[in-house]
Amino acid sequence: MRTIAFVGPSGSGKSYRSIMVSQQYGADAIIDDGLLISHGKVIAGTSAKREATRIASVKHALFMKDEYAAEMIRAIRHSSIKCLMILGTSDEMVHKIAKRLKAEPIEHIIRIEDIATPEEIQMAHNMRNNQGKHVIPVPTFEIKKDFSGYFLHPLRLFQKNKNTEIDSAEADKSIVRPTFSYMGDYIISDNALKSIAVHEGSKIKGIHRITYVNIRKTGHGAHIDIECIVNYGADIERVCTAVQLAVKRNIEKFTSVNVRRVHILVKGLNIPR
Repeated sequence: MRTIAFVGPSGSGKSYRSIMVSQQYGADAIIDDGLLISHGKVIAGTSAKREATRIASVKHALFMKDEYAAEMIRAIRHSSIKCLMILGTSDEMVHKIAKRLKAEPIEHIIRIEDIATPEEIQMAHNMRNNQGKHVIPVPTFEIKKDFSGYFLHPLRLFQKNKNTEIDSAEADKSIVRPTFSYMGDYIISDNALKSIAVHEGSKIKGIHRITYVNIRKTGHGAHIDIECIVNYGADIERVCTAVQLAVKRNIEKFTSVNVRRVHILVKGLNIPR
């Protein structure tokens, strides 16, 4: 397996351009901030951007924990990778990662200055420093389960280089704002989630009243249990499905909390007299 590297300062736009650069230089997999990415999918690892502090994030990206490094080594060996591209902020960093992952010595280093203009690099710096936004070069659905409760939204890469065609799935990226990017904590109470669930569920035609909502948060998102009373004559299955979709869609839209499931229990019927 060949090994190359893509180097540039933090916030200079490496992750944004990584797919394009990897295809130009023949790499079929990328190591970026603790993730092994190939063809628009996360093959192994968890993002260093999940860490609570910048120091912890750097240690995660360098695979300092032996068990995490061993897990990544196994994934690389089992993935039939022909050329691996390692992203890092310095030559020293990418060489350390290559050594920790027992990869072949890095044969070529591409630099962000060779790919992006000074104006583009400055724009990326401004997005990172002023807005706390970080790019992850995979579609949002690929990382959603690992970023529950973080602000994130999709980003589409439009490639203008006619010599390089980017597959549709690989052109999709995600922007996240990790905890260490801003001062203070981002907390959403269960009561706020319950209020959204009651509000959205009550708007569904056929629902008489939402009587109970329970929220259980897990590492991958929220599990929501809803009890309700349905109007007599309504199609119960259709009504419950509509409630599930509305609650999931709007909680994720307004809070960025990933909703893993919505269970509906119909406790009774409202029969007009």
